[in-house]
Amino acid sequence: MKRIMHMAVLAAVLFSPLGLAQETDAKRRETLQQLRRVLAESTEWESWLERSGELPPDFDAMPSIPMLPDPLLWNEGTADEKPLQSPEEWPARRAELLQQFQHWILGTVPPRPENVRAEVLSETEESGAMTREVQLHFGPEEKAHLWLRLYIPKGEGPFPVFMTQENHNAWALIALRRGYLACVYAGADSKDDTESFIESYPECDWSRLMRRAWAASRCIDYLETVPQADHDRIAITGHSRNGKHSLMASALDERIDAVISSSSGAGGPLPTRYCSEQHLEEGIENITRAFPTWFHPRWRFFVGREDKLPIDMHELVALSAPRPCLLSIAYNDSVESTWTMEQTYRAVERVYAFLKAPDGALRILYRPAGHETWSTMIDRYIDWCDLQFGRGAYVFPERFIHPWNWDAWRAGLQSAPSPDASPPASFDELLPPAGADDDAWKQKRVATRAAVLAILGTPPPGARSPGGTYGEEPDHIESQLGRFNAGEGLQKDDVVFGEYLNGDVYLPKSVDKTGSQGQRIPTVLWLHPAHNAHGYSASYKRGDQFYTAMAKQGYAVFCFDQIGYGRRVEEVEGFYERHPQWSLLGKMVRDAQAALDAIERLPYVDQAKVYVVGYGLGCMVAEHLAALDERPAGYALVCGIEPYRLDTPDKRLGGIGRWAKTRMWLPQLGLFEGQEDRIPYDRHLLLAAMAPRPVCVVSPLLDREVKAEDITRCVEAVRPAFGVQGAADRLTLATPEHYNCFDPKMQAVVIDWLKGLR
Repeated sequence: MKRIMHMAVLAAVLFSPLGLAQETDAKRRETLQQLRRVLAESTEWESWLERSGELPPDFDAMPSIPMLPDPLLWNEGTADEKPLQSPEEWPARRAELLQQFQHWILGTVPPRPENVRAEVLSETEESGAMTREVQLHFGPEEKAHLWLRLYIPKGEGPFPVFMTQENHNAWALIALRRGYLACVYAGADSKDDTESFIESYPECDWSRLMRRAWAASRCIDYLETVPQADHDRIAITGHSRNGKHSLMASALDERIDAVISSSSGAGGPLPTRYCSEQHLEEGIENITRAFPTWFHPRWRFFVGREDKLPIDMHELVALSAPRPCLLSIAYNDSVESTWTMEQTYRAVERVYAFLKAPDGALRILYRPAGHETWSTMIDRYIDWCDLQFGRGAYVFPERFIHPWNWDAWRAGLQSAPSPDASPPASFDELLPPAGADDDAWKQKRVATRAAVLAILGTPPPGARSPGGTYGEEPDHIESQLGRFNAGEGLQKDDVVFGEYLNGDVYLPKSVDKTGSQGQRIPTVLWLHPAHNAHGYSASYKRGDQFYTAMAKQGYAVFCFDQIGYGRRVEEVEGFYERHPQWSLLGKMVRDAQAALDAIERLPYVDQAKVYVVGYGLGCMVAEHLAALDERPAGYALVCGIEPYRLDTPDKRLGGIGRWAKTRMWLPQLGLFEGQEDRIPYDRHLLLAAMAPRPVCVVSPLLDREVKAEDITRCVEAVRPAFGVQGAADRLTLATPEHYNCFDPKMQAVVIDWLKGLR
């Protein structure tokens, strides 16, 4: 009886509001402990956690939005989801988005102060202009202050306004030359007065960049008192972190009439769902640890759970709509991704169209090289301002580098595998029956090969390359892409292979590259993930680059940029116009086979010990390579995709449309969307094609792009294919408690597995 009463009391507690809250808090504390285990150490974040006592949100209660959140949807991912019906709803939606940004990422700001007082520090006359330095005082007891400098052209005004930060003073001089009243302010690392805001507004939990954004508004407060300033033509711009806070300033203050974000990357216009560690790029983990004051520490909770963020950074750009916005990006800028920027553009362009903005109000401006800017580019920025302010007829064409229009591809397709040609089959029905012998599995491998060739598309003519040295990557390009030096104790060999491609081989210095001493070492073919800026070389990492870590273990590591990445970013432009019947994945597999050809010619390689390591996109390439080429001795497959048939809508992972339509790596898959059970092969058959070679599948438990139980199911389903050849122990599944990244912890799984093979 006492036991029954005890259970009743316990149930009452658990299912009461208080009990549910306690249960939720316990779950959130468990999540926090898990985050502490998997994230790199951040003293500042731990200090904030201690001060605030804050816990992560209840992620289970938050909808998963795997693709980019839609700025034109209310309550996305919930039962109450509905689209905006008219532009009149945008102000309310805009306010909601801004509130979410302030809560999750940026921090809060105070209301506009009513007591801005300007103290003129100096005025000097120069040729054709006046320079004025001003100190603004405002806030409670005028404790907050902000320095600014104006360059005012002589002559009749008012003049359009060009605002930027103190370290971009030279930009302001170009704007002055072009007839702008230029304003620079102390909202940069070189001169930052926004620290004075903290004491004045202790109720605000704003980040450093949000303070600087709010500072820009205080400059506009003053500019409204300057008769030479045209208050209806105010532009703001900044580079890198200043570009981030320029977007924030435009989001906060609609008095800004145009904004130019210059290479502001992660935390700027690039959504973290598509720009993160899993792409070897700067993600939430790095930016909140390396620059802990730039954003609100609450953002760090979403590392590896980016799909749970109710907003993403493309919507920061949307907050400027319908006002003109220029997004400037360089092809090989380590902080950015051209593909991700184009995703931002297309998502936000819909908002501009919805609000009936003039054509051309939103554009991407591509620059060559990396993170740097120079005077030519600043003149282009001012061309943009002139165009928007009716001062010039400059041209900013709409350009997409990366394939995106699946419907246009489909319209031009002459022949393709039809879903009607394949009978529906469940995940398990694709496999030979239980107890099947080796002959049955061999027949399945032959069928898988044929299916893979059909889905990859019809390839254009090709031939094996004899190799050579003409076309080796020059030193300045290698330096720009972050791979000039091999590293201590290592050397680098350059190889030209395939269809005029450059390969880099990293290996120990002790190895004679001529092979005259008869030394042969095991070799790894490294297939990188979707990393636009630097291709095979990580822009952001912890520890060594993977290829140098492997070379230090005594391997030769063959590396090359896949099409659309690194030096080959622009090569992807117009691919489907040139090869409408083929696929990008087909081209990637062809290049990987050409790399194997090149490896066969290297005199220092042990040809019996050539292994393939693929991560992310590279894993997808490696698995399709395995169906077509038997030369590799084994495979390490890190963070592969969800099996096609198991990628159902209820799992909210994104579906096969991610690879067919969003990425357009394998557009033929899109023909089967909604009929995934008719795709003639699946990921487990690709694994089976590797038997009896050793295979290591690495699938972290917290990978938001797959379900861990589905990967386990996939691996176990094909263990019989290895077993019938006496190789059941050669199929390894590693499931570390980690998220999708390739940091030293994840690399160690692969390195240790390869060591075991040796």
